[in-house]
Amino acid sequence: MAQGNDSQLRPSGTLDREPVLRPGRPADPLPVPEVSVTPTAPDAHEATAEPDNRNSEDAAPVADVISDTDMAEARQRRLRRLLKQCERVLLLDFSTLSMQGWPDNFALAGARRKRDIWLFCAILAALVFLSGMTGFVPAWIAGGGFGVFVLVVIAGIPTVRRLYASKPSCLDLLMLRQSLMKDARKHVAHLEGEVGLLWQCAQMAEFNPTLKSIRFSGLVRLSEKRILARSLVKREHIRLYLIYLLEAEKAYDRLQHAYFEGHQTAIDRGWQTVTAVPDVRE
Repeated sequence: MAQGNDSQLRPSGTLDREPVLRPGRPADPLPVPEVSVTPTAPDAHEATAEPDNRNSEDAAPVADVISDTDMAEARQRRLRRLLKQCERVLLLDFSTLSMQGWPDNFALAGARRKRDIWLFCAILAALVFLSGMTGFVPAWIAGGGFGVFVLVVIAGIPTVRRLYASKPSCLDLLMLRQSLMKDARKHVAHLEGEVGLLWQCAQMAEFNPTLKSIRFSGLVRLSEKRILARSLVKREHIRLYLIYLLEAEKAYDRLQHAYFEGHQTAIDRGWQTVTAVPDVRE
């Protein structure tokens, strides 16, 4: 017992190096040796893989730029082709197709009424003259009827009629209508050319949706068959053709604006292939 007490009273430095156990306290942990960590192969692989990822990320914008360039080049080529195909719309002569000076129905009706009065007087004078030859009326009345008939016929001659009347006759108005219609059809044939202008202008519908209207479908089909000029036989047909060309002019102006805007954008971005001078055969 005393020996146990003596061992407890000895200084801690004189004790043997043995773990000291106390109630309720775990044993002291043993020291863990330090281990040097060296990089392994997977870490080196990750280090080498990192530049590849960067290269792939850098390659993605380049592919996008190439794709945008191809799309812009294709769009500019299509717009340039439309400009070339539909440039004849700028040759439109509004006064010829609108047929300015076209005699209206009221003027034509008045001229017909005067013509009917002239015919009635000439026939009446001729009947009086013929009645005198059969003895139905006296000879002096028949002679007067013949004189009236001659005067009426002479007054109906266009050269003589212009001396005392300023308004055109019914024949003059009809001839004027035929002349205006002939000039309009000739101008339509000039605009249509050998390939047909209207059905080519129909491709500009994205710049003016009015060109896709149903009322123009008949004209477009005739233009595609190259028989439009000789199929326009009424003034209403010519006016419808004129309306279509006016709408095509609006579409052509917007087409030009879109083409030049795309060309300027290509210049700003440095796309040389888009801004290159096109081939003459294109």
